[in-house]
Amino acid sequence: MKIPKRKLFLLVIFAYVAFSLYAAYSVFFSTKVISRVHRVVKKESSGGVRDGGVAPFLTDEWNPWEDEQVVYNSALNKRRESFKQHMSRINNKPKNHKVQIWGKAAIGLYLWEHILEGPLNPTEKVAQWREGELQSGKIDFSFYTGPAVVQGHVPLNMNSLVVVLNGREQQKISYSTRWLEHVQTMVQSNTVSHVAVVLLGSEQCNNNWISPYLKRNGGFVELLFLVYDSPWVNDKDVFQWPLGVATYRQFPMIRPNPQLITSTRPYLCNFLGTVYKNSSRETLMQVLQQSGLDKECITAAREKWLPQETADTLKRYQTALAQSELTLCPVGINTECYRIYEACSYGSVPVVEDVMTPGTCASGPSSPLRLLKAAGAPFIFINDWKELPAILERERGLNQEQRVDRRRRLLEWYASFRQQMKERFTEVIEEMVFKSG
Repeated sequence: MKIPKRKLFLLVIFAYVAFSLYAAYSVFFSTKVISRVHRVVKKESSGGVRDGGVAPFLTDEWNPWEDEQVVYNSALNKRRESFKQHMSRINNKPKNHKVQIWGKAAIGLYLWEHILEGPLNPTEKVAQWREGELQSGKIDFSFYTGPAVVQGHVPLNMNSLVVVLNGREQQKISYSTRWLEHVQTMVQSNTVSHVAVVLLGSEQCNNNWISPYLKRNGGFVELLFLVYDSPWVNDKDVFQWPLGVATYRQFPMIRPNPQLITSTRPYLCNFLGTVYKNSSRETLMQVLQQSGLDKECITAAREKWLPQETADTLKRYQTALAQSELTLCPVGINTECYRIYEACSYGSVPVVEDVMTPGTCASGPSSPLRLLKAAGAPFIFINDWKELPAILERERGLNQEQRVDRRRRLLEWYASFRQQMKERFTEVIEEMVFKSG
């Protein structure tokens, strides 16, 4: 029977539509997964062939990439687990805290270069802006100093701050007060959370001007590192800090070398400094002259130390330290003076006048110089310069080996002292920034 073309065409269209609907239903609505390829697995039981001796055939879905997928998934899981462990180590590792130090007094350079031993760029000491970074303990310190470091122009990328200030005289106090007021504004705006101050205090220990800024008195300064034997020192929020070398006169960081330790020094002692009227320094010079010891010591009296050391005067002073077995350290306005630390830098033993000076500094069995004495400073302490001739007579009796050994021990002590100050400073700052709240 001949089928009309129209009916045949309609029949093809109907079959195509029906097949399309069935395919759509199978894809979008059917819950049964249909695999294009099946594998046949022969399964035998331990009891033999069942079902009338005909072994059943079980059909399972088969993925031709199954083995590769297993390997890939295993490797992926291993990488994920390794990444989780790596992140866990990072998260559990104590994170360093960033602390900035603003050096607005010369003792800031002693803190940074001599105690923390941090680098500075540029290296030129007369540069208007110098900066450096170092890591100590759990703290990442950054340091900024120089005349160009002014309020509002220091990059602030942390919330903990140490400000190094000078409070020796009224002009310096006024300058330091402006910096503290600037920092107080940052604290009030929550820009800074923790503040410490390193202060070159009054030589008579009159530092009442900074008292209102201390946190214990309602201020914002949590820690104060204070130079000289202040009665405020309690090792809780006020700590004593060493005066150090005269960085304002460009005294450098001296690295010990074999020649510095073993060389033969032609002079027994030295004293280059200001001789004040009616002071023990006049007594010192008289003793040296009257006993003829001035010929065995390098001496040079000055009417006044210049604010800026010239290259020539600095060189002559350093030469005197390097060529003398002893450095004479008479009291000035305070017993603690730069000369003590500068002598240590060259292995020249300080002969220190161990007497209290006028003022409100703490008195007691370990004063003055209680910080150095507590650290076991190997100095020669005297109460009167009339004792000096006997000291120099004993000095003549030492042989070169004894002098070299003493020099080495002094340099080792001074390096150890600076390391102790570094650890102490770091630990106290850590306690401030990591404490709860």
